[in-house]
Amino acid sequence: MSETTLDRPTLVGTLPPPPAGRGRSVIPGFGLTLGLTLLWLSLVVLIPLAALFLKTAELPPERLFAILTSPRTLNALKISFGLSLAAASINLVLGAVIVWALVRYEFPGRRVLDALVDIPFALPTAVAGIALTSLYAENGWIGALLAPLGIKVAFTPLGILIALIFIGLPFVVRTVQPVLEDLDHGLEEAAATLGAGRWTTIRRVIAPAVLPAFLTGFALAFARAVGEYGSVIFIAGNLPNVSEIAPLLIVIRLEEFRYADATAIAATMLVASFLLLFVVNGLQRWSQARTGRLA
Repeated sequence: MSETTLDRPTLVGTLPPPPAGRGRSVIPGFGLTLGLTLLWLSLVVLIPLAALFLKTAELPPERLFAILTSPRTLNALKISFGLSLAAASINLVLGAVIVWALVRYEFPGRRVLDALVDIPFALPTAVAGIALTSLYAENGWIGALLAPLGIKVAFTPLGILIALIFIGLPFVVRTVQPVLEDLDHGLEEAAATLGAGRWTTIRRVIAPAVLPAFLTGFALAFARAVGEYGSVIFIAGNLPNVSEIAPLLIVIRLEEFRYADATAIAATMLVASFLLLFVVNGLQRWSQARTGRLA
């Protein structure tokens, strides 16, 4: 054995040097997994969206402008996006109260209440619409109590709002709940030791930690509400320019074989939803970065 070989230290159990060229991937099968993921997303998401935009691009600009600026289209878009924003905002407040009660308090029936939050997930949208309509109609259990007060819920925009709140609430609760459960209680105790009051602790310690989750829940609830169809058409009344939502108008245009109108409205809803979700995601990233700097 040569002197050079004897002088070289020998390490038992060390990995062999990586081959020349591209090194081995840390995750086995990552290339195949990434390829299958991109293929599946392309088939399910990207190609249908591209087809929608290509179909819309075939319209002359004046025709597209006429479709989108018609009073019926504008009112349907206003109802869909306006009530979806209102419902997501209300769910943000109600979700915060429900999450706080489920996480921070022990009371009889807590597990039952926790399970009831998931009902809108499991309930078919048509069943939810029929149930809400039977409750809030003028001869329903709740509608009969509101009718003497001059409050009409079913077949009005108010009924649409209630339906959107119903289907969107679980998104906020289930997004924020695990974050609040994992929050270190020692931070609150440290704040109390330093003299911070209850509201100061919530504002300076708890709120920054759960704000990204709240924004995510808000975005999910809003996106769900914008595309909701089944639970809304039963309680909305579907009156043009009054209680007609944009998804229903798209279906009506398809039934009338006015495919250009349907694709134009659908593309507009898609672009508007993307813009709003982009803003919400930007706020979420800003909140996460700010929370990291404060930590």
